[in-house]
Amino acid sequence: MWQNVEGGASVISIVSHQLNEDIRDKELRLIGSDGEQLGIMSADEALRIADEKGMDLVKISPQATPPVCKLMDYGKFRFEQGKREKEARKNQHVVEIKEIRMSPGIDVGDFNVKLKNAQKFLTEGNRVKVSVRFRGREMAHTDIGRKLLDKFAEQCAEIANLDKGAKLEGRNMSMFLSPKK
Repeated sequence: MWQNVEGGASVISIVSHQLNEDIRDKELRLIGSDGEQLGIMSADEALRIADEKGMDLVKISPQATPPVCKLMDYGKFRFEQGKREKEARKNQHVVEIKEIRMSPGIDVGDFNVKLKNAQKFLTEGNRVKVSVRFRGREMAHTDIGRKLLDKFAEQCAEIANLDKGAKLEGRNMSMFLSPKK
């Protein structure tokens, strides 16, 4: 089930539980609110027990035979689940790929500035794509670009691993660096 969410992201599946009267199985395995097994019984009997205790009957494992249901306060469960998901989203870091572009005739000062930027990106936990663009007659000297990329990788060796070595694709030669753990 695909459902669009704001921001262009898609949620592949939404976990929805069957509650109380929606459960129509002949017999089911009931688990109490504190995790103890209450045995196998009919859905009507399980619903009666849930009403007596003032709780909801929630089907937690529909594939099992017989299906497993649990007594719980479903509103509280959903609230805590939402809180956990929000906390997990807050703590996650999306790894981006930052790109550094150079030409084969780059000067030492410019090279050092690009190197510092790449090192900053790597310490922030992002991957870096370093590319050298060849124009016109520079295509005859791709070895200069390869040496430049090798020097760049050597300078970043303390904080980065070389994911993909220098590779020529059309007029660009590129390599990928990822941060060391």
